[in-house]
Amino acid sequence: MSAISKMAKRYADGNLIVQILIGITIGAIIGFWGHSQLAVGGEEVEFANKILNTIAILGNLFVGALKAVAPVLVFVLVATSIITKDFGETKGMGRVVALYLTGTFLAAVVAVCASFMFPVELVLKGVESAKMSAPQNVIDVLKDLIFKMVQNPVTAIGSGNYIGIITWAVGAGIAMRGCTKETKNVFKDVSDGVTKIVKFVIRLAPFGIFGLVAISIHETGFDALAGYLKLIFVLVGAMLFVAFVINPLMAFVVTRKNPYPLVMTSIKESAVTAFFTRSSAANIPVNMALCKKLGLKEELYSISIPLGATINMAGAAITISILALAAVNSLDHVTVSFSDALLLSFISAIGACGASGVAGGSLLLVPLACALFGISDDIAMQVVAVGFIIGVIQDSVETALNSSSDVVFTAIASETIKD
Repeated sequence: MSAISKMAKRYADGNLIVQILIGITIGAIIGFWGHSQLAVGGEEVEFANKILNTIAILGNLFVGALKAVAPVLVFVLVATSIITKDFGETKGMGRVVALYLTGTFLAAVVAVCASFMFPVELVLKGVESAKMSAPQNVIDVLKDLIFKMVQNPVTAIGSGNYIGIITWAVGAGIAMRGCTKETKNVFKDVSDGVTKIVKFVIRLAPFGIFGLVAISIHETGFDALAGYLKLIFVLVGAMLFVAFVINPLMAFVVTRKNPYPLVMTSIKESAVTAFFTRSSAANIPVNMALCKKLGLKEELYSISIPLGATINMAGAAITISILALAAVNSLDHVTVSFSDALLLSFISAIGACGASGVAGGSLLLVPLACALFGISDDIAMQVVAVGFIIGVIQDSVETALNSSSDVVFTAIASETIKD
């Protein structure tokens, strides 16, 4: 028992990125071995299928755990965020919040446009039997949305109705904003507890990804890897476009000055560290020091930087939008109209603002966007699992964009404040 405890502790203390890479590598090797046996035939195929089907259990358990925890996580995080967050009355905070929200929404729009220009299809199970279809006009969209919003909250959580979940979470959050400090602490403790559960599930990601990669490659060969690679290019491309085009454009519109010295400084001194920590919260001290170095107003950045680490989530909005549309593209009978795309941008932006601070937290909000197109939880959670497979790159770039944007927008607002 002592040896097992030591192994468990060593695993828990290990680098998650390295563990995921090991899981992907071993899963790919076994998957290719199993796929090669299909050409041999006979008993070899039967033996390979038994091995791969057993390994696939790990992937199914991981997807099942994500499916179970995601609805509760979304409700608790969004409600607690509204109940406990203090937006402050510091001069300039209104402009900072406006920049945060605008930047997140524009990032979602960029992601939707990128998905239309470079559509990504993924290899998913159960696609043939899926019978969902997106509403074909704005009236149907709004009607479906309203009925999902008013569903019983317990039923919404149990059935994975993310539109209803976020509606009740926002309503509960607004209704409880005036509660006592002790009650707010209870909500915060519940949120912390759910987050710990999510962290535990994510720590098991290497095993789940091992199983998912192995069975995907066994069944499809190189098709699965090609989809993953294209998805990474679209995600990273959209994030780089926001960092080097959208954010500078917003800075220029507000300040009428060349924004690139500020943008490049933020990327060099904030994005690089955030890329490796993969946590906006862990990068707060780095951003605070950078703001001080830039000579920004301390009364502003002392509030805006911690706030930005929770609501300025351009990278998360991109991830949610692109993965949701990847799910749509994987279902031949689902079409997306302009009104659907616009509504997706709003939902992705709102969902991103409530994303969990743990690594890969934005992925658990993908089903929220998928629900807009009537995509079932089973299909959506497979897309979430794909997100974890590519998360070694996606989550690092996403965090780098989120964290560096905090400094850029704080600097813009600080410059416009009149002494």
